Amino acid sequence: MAPHIDDALLDDPDELLRKDSRQTLRALATAGAQVRESVTLAQEAGIDRFAQLDRPRSVLVAALGGSALVADVLELLAEPGSPVPVQARRNLPLPGWVGPLDLVVAVSLSGRAPGPLAIAAEAARRGASLLTVGADDSPLADVCRRARGVHIGVGRARTSSRTSLWSLLTPVLLGADAIGIVDTPAEGMTEVAERLDEAAETYRPTSESFVNPAKLLALQLAETVPMVLGDGPLSGVAAARAASMLARTARVPAPWGELPDAASQIVACFDGPYTAIGGRRPGTYDAGRIRLGDIDTSGWEPHHFAEPEGDLAEIPRGQSGQDIFADPFLDGPSMPQLGLLTLRDAPVEPPTSESAQSQALTDAVLETARDAGVRVMDVIAQPGRPLTRLAELVSTADFTATYLALGLGLDPSVSPHVADLNDRTR
Repeated sequence: MAPHIDDALLDDPDELLRKDSRQTLRALATAGAQVRESVTLAQEAGIDRFAQLDRPRSVLVAALGGSALVADVLELLAEPGSPVPVQARRNLPLPGWVGPLDLVVAVSLSGRAPGPLAIAAEAARRGASLLTVGADDSPLADVCRRARGVHIGVGRARTSSRTSLWSLLTPVLLGADAIGIVDTPAEGMTEVAERLDEAAETYRPTSESFVNPAKLLALQLAETVPMVLGDGPLSGVAAARAASMLARTARVPAPWGELPDAASQIVACFDGPYTAIGGRRPGTYDAGRIRLGDIDTSGWEPHHFAEPEGDLAEIPRGQSGQDIFADPFLDGPSMPQLGLLTLRDAPVEPPTSESAQSQALTDAVLETARDAGVRVMDVIAQPGRPLTRLAELVSTADFTATYLALGLGLDPSVSPHVADLNDRTR
């Protein structure tokens, strides 16, 4: 049975504010301001120093948890044309090849995350160049300054890495631009900030659910067992973020994938118990009929062997597969429906052969999903620079997960079980 979501609550700004104890929605709405503030902080900290240095042999990014997306985004943007390799690392050991010719980037909002802090310290010991992002009064900042690296603060009122993504990501991209591995100059960040401002306005708490895409998605996702699919590398990064936010913020597990590699694993789920097909298509159980000879019937009572009259018909394509005459008290609650949230990059203009193939595969997956009775939710980015398009998809996922948490009666920023885990591992 699907969890109950209070749709009336989503249209009550005062109640949303009351349940959102650490003002997650407000923090997400500051994303555009985070970009602008971080550009200023990075310039004041001397990010331009990297433009005066020789290009490093490689770049290693240490980030984890809510900050891990920083490494994913840098890898995504650098991969097409970077003259040097970019690699992500969560914790020690620092690869043996890292030395004075390399740049190590360590990101931690608090400046105290053990993995990035340990990697920064070891990189400094080996003489690597350092770029760190985090709280100014932190061990990470001290390590960087002793190594004569560049440390960039995250400004005030940044309490969660999940809602401070752009305070962490912007300085890293400016540093990567300075050494020539990505094209993300300070002036180009203006477009990103504006797109994030537009998203914050569209997804604001006072916007009613019938015109608020994030609230609509939250209502739809609450009725499903969700999966998230990106249609390519850029939207794949957004899909990973969406799955993480659904789990960490809304407490809803959601597997994710990226086309083309994940097509089979996503489509295979359409044969499972959460769709109209539910294992009852031809070639599985004889068009929906279970053969008693194929299963172990030892220990069954006589009434277990009673078969319905006539053959069970194959479920028509595109139907929910739910029995409208089912009694939830006698038959038990019905299974929730499988949901597919697709995050799609803006169409390539003019189209190329590669984009046409990608579009055809995406269309085929969505058609297959609808035929199987999967609830499809489709989000498509508007045109813009790659980072701008990614920002739009990430913002949609962030607001959606937060509204889903609030609608389910959960505080998006406080998890009792995470608190228990932290207490037990101190």
